[in-house]
Amino acid sequence: MAVASMSVVLPGRDAWLTVLRRYIAAMAFGNLVWEFAHLPLYTIWETGTSREIVFAAIHCTGGDVLIALSTLLTALLLFGTNRWPGFRYRRVALATMALGLGYTVASEWLNIEIRQTWGYRDWMPVIPVINAGLSPVAQWIVLPALAFWWARRSKARQ
Repeated sequence: MAVASMSVVLPGRDAWLTVLRRYIAAMAFGNLVWEFAHLPLYTIWETGTSREIVFAAIHCTGGDVLIALSTLLTALLLFGTNRWPGFRYRRVALATMALGLGYTVASEWLNIEIRQTWGYRDWMPVIPVINAGLSPVAQWIVLPALAFWWARRSKARQ
């Protein structure tokens, strides 16, 4: 005689993990594509070897994934509930995007103006006042918005 399992799985109980996995996967893929696409806007495109350019794109993608994880975790700690993603999804998404955007603007300023770790080519549109490149700023608006949309949309089909 078979013994029935004592654990009960509630519908949607693990939805947060599915959404989290999908969000991070979308951010990793999107950032890898974006990093390679906007590299011609940075001076490394002219000064770096092929190996250095590929390394920069992969290295920056790794950093982007860490930013995506840390900003989402912070947003979940500040605004999430045990019913997320079913409840407060948009609030967490907007907070994550704001934190990622804030980090990006600060990082671009620090690395362009202070440390001079990297530089923009003349082709990079720069946002006045904050002196941050338009491409990295757009990256942290467009990609998280798409990733959150896709992560939640995919959840609904399960």
